[in-house]
Amino acid sequence: MRIQFFGGTGTVTGSKYLLEHEGRRLLVDCGLFQGVKQLRLRNWHPLPINAADIDAVVLTHAHIDHSGFVPRLVNLGFKGPVYCTEATLALCKLLLPDSARLQEEEADFANRHGHSRHQPALPLYTERDAREALKRFEVVPFGDEQVPWPGWSWRLTRAGHILGAASLRVGWTGGSILFSGDLGRSDDLLMRPPEPPQPADYVVVESTYGDRLHRDVDTLSALAAVVNRTAARGGIVVIPAFAVGRAQTLLHGVHLLKQARRIPNMPVYLDSPMAADVTRIYRHHGDEHLLAAEQCAAMSGEATVVNTIEESKRLDALAYPSIIVSASGMATGGRVLHHIKTYAPEARNTILFAGFQAAGTRGATLVGGAKEVKIHGAYVPVRAEIAMLDTLSAHADRAQLLAWLDALPAPRRVFVTHGEPVAADSLRLAIEEQHGWPVTVPDYLESFEL
Repeated sequence: MRIQFFGGTGTVTGSKYLLEHEGRRLLVDCGLFQGVKQLRLRNWHPLPINAADIDAVVLTHAHIDHSGFVPRLVNLGFKGPVYCTEATLALCKLLLPDSARLQEEEADFANRHGHSRHQPALPLYTERDAREALKRFEVVPFGDEQVPWPGWSWRLTRAGHILGAASLRVGWTGGSILFSGDLGRSDDLLMRPPEPPQPADYVVVESTYGDRLHRDVDTLSALAAVVNRTAARGGIVVIPAFAVGRAQTLLHGVHLLKQARRIPNMPVYLDSPMAADVTRIYRHHGDEHLLAAEQCAAMSGEATVVNTIEESKRLDALAYPSIIVSASGMATGGRVLHHIKTYAPEARNTILFAGFQAAGTRGATLVGGAKEVKIHGAYVPVRAEIAMLDTLSAHADRAQLLAWLDALPAPRRVFVTHGEPVAADSLRLAIEEQHGWPVTVPDYLESFEL
């Protein structure tokens, strides 16, 4: 067996791992690169392999950094199936067309305003491409062993993190490898904790929070403090939030705080039709999260859903304390950019980030203390409070990653991926010190014989 790392190396985006054995090729995850321009450009680069030579794809979960390259892969000639869990398919049906629409809108905006060096600017793929790619998806239940080809087998187990998220164990004649996927927290507000890992000869583990621990802070108290001090200033709280997972956690938290009268009964707007659709999906997958049916209903009813562009534009004229939850979570695109343009210049407002901000994103720029941020080709002054609620992260922290690995018998080697360089190397060192296992942090396009 040979593994090659097409992404998820030196960054938390673009996860793609190619397995090759006895003439068969399996791609584990198929994500978009995001963040700094050098990474985003990789989405346009030719793959090191002919896409038509890949036999199948298995997705660990639906987030765009793990699934968003699938339509591009199909455009490049991939003709095989894309396997995933039921909830992952439900989410991809929302996320992939939305990713395409954002790309088409950004290309159109750039062409109309001359913001691109390319004439014309083009999307990586279109909404039609995304919907065609979705026809290749096939649902696989958690826990069922799959035997796609002679000498191969694989199984998905629950990883927490978001609905449908899985860890993947691939076996072949003479060996096995376990992919953690993105691991959830053991103390998440919404999701159940990850299942124990399946023993394997090799392990590929994510390291998003490999160099830090989640702060021992009560999440609801921290959220209440931000909302209350902003409301006292008469300001607006703008929360860039991932439509899958983070938006639902925030709505649940706001509902609990209002119910306990710990924050004012101020209007809440969910300016993400997709997030509203995702919230409804939670009702159909109660075995994966911690909310009862009535809690799901309360979460769904907490916010006014903003569907149209015209309704979204009206939010930029709010004159009273309110909360706007809008995608994207790292402020890389979407409607939230218009709200940041409107509310960031005023000191009474708050831009609240609720999770990891990848290097090179606007979110990372703002959290880093920038006094201005470039949006739609122009620099916007930043006078609003910039707050960070990292206790809402859906990723396991360093201690939780190590605890997950603790449950494994000694593997022959661990590969640390899906982390910024410092985080990945910090987790590498911790694994070596705690277990004495051989650990490698692979480079982009590096390959290994297993």
